[in-house]
Amino acid sequence: MRRPPRSPLSSSSAASDVYKRQVSTQSTGHERIVMERILAALRGSGSGDNGGKVFGGLVSLAAAGGLVWGGSNALYTVEGGHRVVIYDRFNGVDPQVKGEGLHFLVPWLQRANKFDIRTRPYELTSLTGSRDLQMVNMRLRVLYAPVPSALPTIFQDIGRDFPEKVLPSIVNEILKSTVAQYNASQLITQREQISAHIKRSLMQRAQDFDINLEDVSITHLAFSDAYSNAVESKQVAQQEAERAKYVKDRAEQEKRSTIIRSQGEAEAIKLIGEAMQKNPGYLQLRRIDAARDISATIAKSQNSVMLDADTLLLNLGSHSTDIGAVTPSN
Repeated sequence: MRRPPRSPLSSSSAASDVYKRQVSTQSTGHERIVMERILAALRGSGSGDNGGKVFGGLVSLAAAGGLVWGGSNALYTVEGGHRVVIYDRFNGVDPQVKGEGLHFLVPWLQRANKFDIRTRPYELTSLTGSRDLQMVNMRLRVLYAPVPSALPTIFQDIGRDFPEKVLPSIVNEILKSTVAQYNASQLITQREQISAHIKRSLMQRAQDFDINLEDVSITHLAFSDAYSNAVESKQVAQQEAERAKYVKDRAEQEKRSTIIRSQGEAEAIKLIGEAMQKNPGYLQLRRIDAARDISATIAKSQNSVMLDADTLLLNLGSHSTDIGAVTPSN
């Protein structure tokens, strides 16, 4: 039975396979020759006294380098305000937290994960709605710190970047749910009460993630332009109403004062009339008082003025007969 003739494509692929096997055989042989030469050099260095010393020196140098590397990586320092959680390749996360100071670990087998337990600030700006559907732009500032004894749990469940993973979600959630319980006017007048409400809710929520909150405060509060204009118009209207009320009260006070003054003057006129009827000398006494006032005013002037008795109301003699003629009735 005759075989079918091979195509040119199949013959060329077979040739390429043969070439690759030859090249791989040559490269393998070359690598084998290099390894044999290295082994021969090592055997030769250890065959004599000088070679043994050189080889022993290299081994000692390598051992010393390994000790230096292991010593430098086996010791670590925990600074103030920090804690360290050890991760072991065989046992996992160590539940014991390392405090401040110098500590020892096994290089390559153990790894130190450092945490900052000092109080740090976190700020979040959120646009939320009030109970009366007014949009409020609020900025909340939180002072937080992790629970030191719970650092291994935090490292296992959340990771070293727990602030970026936990705080944005819980702060935004508590802020929106709390603001939705108050009107826009209450957010302005009861700011301290609302801040305390947010703090209580946020502290309870943060305890689920082993995070302590030291302080929560509202650092910025702003409303939309339409609401701000409405509040301003309301304030202006209230001020105008207060001003109108003040003007009205002032007019009423002036009216009462005028009435009281008129009543006093009428009572004074009545009393003067009764006094003149009872004693005609009362009118003469008033004329004397008037003449005294006129003379005192003219005396202070720098000009010389000549006045008669009629002008000074001192013509008392013309009234003497009238006064003497009038006798009080018994």
